[in-house]
Amino acid sequence: MDVYLPIANLAVNLLVIVGLGVLTGVLSGMFGVGGGFLTTPLLIFYGVPPTVAAASAASQVTGASVSGVIAHSRRGGVDYQMGGVMVVGGILGTGLGALLFNLFTALGQIDTLINILYVVLLGGIGAVMARDAWAELKAQRTGVALPARKRRHHPLVASLPLRWRFYRSGLYISPLAPLLLGVLTGILTMLMGIGGGFVLIPAMLYILGMSANVVVGTSLFQILFTTVATTLMHSVTTKAVDIVLAALLLLGSVTGAQLGARLALKIPAERLRLALAALVLLVALRMAIGLTYRPEALFTVAPL
Repeated sequence: MDVYLPIANLAVNLLVIVGLGVLTGVLSGMFGVGGGFLTTPLLIFYGVPPTVAAASAASQVTGASVSGVIAHSRRGGVDYQMGGVMVVGGILGTGLGALLFNLFTALGQIDTLINILYVVLLGGIGAVMARDAWAELKAQRTGVALPARKRRHHPLVASLPLRWRFYRSGLYISPLAPLLLGVLTGILTMLMGIGGGFVLIPAMLYILGMSANVVVGTSLFQILFTTVATTLMHSVTTKAVDIVLAALLLLGSVTGAQLGARLALKIPAERLRLALAALVLLVALRMAIGLTYRPEALFTVAPL
């Protein structure tokens, strides 16, 4: 069954798009990430223009984050003060991201930029995740426990002025650190259509030094408002949000997330992380190949 995507100007198979939503939803439920970092590449592989894929995936992440924020809020797992600072930064970042998006669109390089960002970020983060997961599996097999990690913010964070107390996170740091982190996440969300969780969560743990029990909930809180701002910004500036595509993805991801959550209970956490790292690296490799191979048919645009 084909359905027409008005903004992408493309006819797609409805079941395939919903299936992609189910797949990213399953991954979201299994690994605790928003899934936006996989939705955009998969849509690009299917033939959806990168600009439309990035803009539409952000709106899907918005819907998927709502239930997560509610669940974490009920158990006290959201630092609203920290999240509020990062939301302000995220909104500022979407504005900067919109300027960059329009600049590279005018230069005709926005599709290339999106692909390069995915290759660099997915490749780097996938390698780190694979290293940590492999170390944990090796420690389990040998019986030698890994040294405990100390929860401490980065020295650069400690050097920033104007410190605040973030009681829920157990921190006494400058609000400039989470503000700048929010700005970076907003820029990436605008350019790549990601929720930012796979960048934000490690940064909150290892740079800000936040307590692990509030990291996921606070991340989802920031992602929720940042992706709303991103969707609105795309609608006003780039006009690349395809509401039909976003609705089909959301339909699939809501169902898939429930399945993924059930599967996560049956698989050890270390194997889950190793599987996610392998998947991330495969996507990065596929996008890198797409940037380098010569297409069969070459086209040029010449002035009349």
